Amino acid sequence: MRNLLNFFKRYNNVIIFLILEGIALSLLTSGNSYHNTRFIKGVRGITAGLERSFSRTGSYFRLRETEVGLARENVMLRNLLEQTGKMKDSIFYTVSDSVYRQKYLWFSAEVINNSVNRQKNFLTLDRGYNDNLAPDMAVIADDAVAGVIVGCSSNYSVAMSLLNIDFRLSARIRSNGYFGSLGWDGKSYRNAILSDIPQHVEVIIGDTVETTGYSAIFPEGLMVGVINEIEKSGSDFYRISVALKADFKKLRFVNLAGNLQKTEQQNLETQFQ
Repeated sequence: MRNLLNFFKRYNNVIIFLILEGIALSLLTSGNSYHNTRFIKGVRGITAGLERSFSRTGSYFRLRETEVGLARENVMLRNLLEQTGKMKDSIFYTVSDSVYRQKYLWFSAEVINNSVNRQKNFLTLDRGYNDNLAPDMAVIADDAVAGVIVGCSSNYSVAMSLLNIDFRLSARIRSNGYFGSLGWDGKSYRNAILSDIPQHVEVIIGDTVETTGYSAIFPEGLMVGVINEIEKSGSDFYRISVALKADFKKLRFVNLAGNLQKTEQQNLETQFQ
């Protein structure tokens, strides 16, 4: 209601002008059939144009509502799959001992700020601590790696994009299981570089690169992209270019994965490092 009052307050002169113009046109056309016919045709044309505009606007908002709804449903399904998929599968467990072993909790968010043309790119999300988001959550777009949350406020989060020269990810080649370190070289937003793969390993253009799950942040088997170039460097390792699955110029809705067992894993690992 306040927005409506502000609208009338801001455009009151225009509204009064349109009312007076309507009265004048009514007086003009009421006694003249020619003017009346032209007026009706003109009004019909304007009305048709407005209807098309309102239809397009309505379709846009309905599409956005549909996208938001699908994102939320996707998160609900992921959480359900985590619960049912991680159930202890031994037939020797009694009903009371069969417990869920959910590892990840899933959320959704909308990207409200993004960059791809810097050396250190970040994403801003419209969810924060109030929505149970926290640092070290994986950011996933189109079922592919997009980044990791590095900071949160009450209502917003900032994530380090994969397109950041400081970003590192443990990734493997799906066909042979060899893993290495994946990062961005600061060049094309469409490609990343996979290193530390020995040159005695058979690597093929088109092989899928995915997450290993070693980092305690990203789920295992999450797609990164496909190999599109293989270069033999002067060392014993390949320099492999990976065409990223996520299109960072089109990021809008993303999923967030929080590892419920991350602290336990990291605390145990630090005892032996």
